Amino acid sequence: MAEPSFPAPTAEQGLLVTHFLTVRDVSRARRFYSEVLGGEIVLAENPCTIKLANTWIIMNPGGGPTPDKPGITLAAPTDAGTASAFLNLRVADIHARYDEWRGKGAEFVTEPLDRGAEIRCYLRDPDGYLIEVGQATGMLHGHYAKAGNSAK
Repeated sequence: MAEPSFPAPTAEQGLLVTHFLTVRDVSRARRFYSEVLGGEIVLAENPCTIKLANTWIIMNPGGGPTPDKPGITLAAPTDAGTASAFLNLRVADIHARYDEWRGKGAEFVTEPLDRGAEIRCYLRDPDGYLIEVGQATGMLHGHYAKAGNSAK
């Protein structure tokens, strides 16, 4: 039987979303997501699974093709200046989280910046994955980012 907090959909639910990260060092990544961001370790290895708020982060080392993904190699990011996907964490108090996580060693790209619709900033995990931390402000009152400006 699976652990109660292990990510497995029920028959009624049918679908559950998790996020997989290819990491260089599982123990280092596990410490970051549990000790810095406050996630719960569900499974320490093979694959490392962390429950973070209302989702799960699954982490394993990279590797070459397998029969179910022929021709595909998994690798952690190599270029800090390019991102094609990132985690998006929504928080109730961005300044409190910024101070808390920075105090635990998180490395932020900038301090939280007020963008009108939201306040946001970005940090990187130990493998270089980009993580957006945002707090809805103006969008709670109908003030949204201008079209074409949501990720800028």
